[in-house]
Amino acid sequence: MDLTRRAVVALVAASSTLAAQAPTFPDEPPRHTPPDDTEHDRRLPDGRSQTDAIAKKQHEDSLKDAAQLVTLAEEIRDELQKAGNFVVPISTVKKTEEIEKLARKIRGRLKS
Repeated sequence: MDLTRRAVVALVAASSTLAAQAPTFPDEPPRHTPPDDTEHDRRLPDGRSQTDAIAKKQHEDSLKDAAQLVTLAEEIRDELQKAGNFVVPISTVKKTEEIEKLARKIRGRLKS
């Protein structure tokens, strides 16, 4: 029992000694603070936020691509209705590839 008391006293003394030796700098800001977004947000010559302008342009491009995607899908539907059961025009296959590319572009913009 006496040995455990001595060990506890020694640990408390060692920890208080280490705490007293640790340098403290009250005027220094914390090292790992996240950067303030307003500092890093660049402004365009007209005063707009660059990130806002990029987001707006990506939104407009996505809407334009989505409209084109709808148009291509309607064209494919019409071509398939006109075609026979076993004949598919090569232009229809190319349109499906364009649809895939547009869908990837839109998905990439939405993820970023």
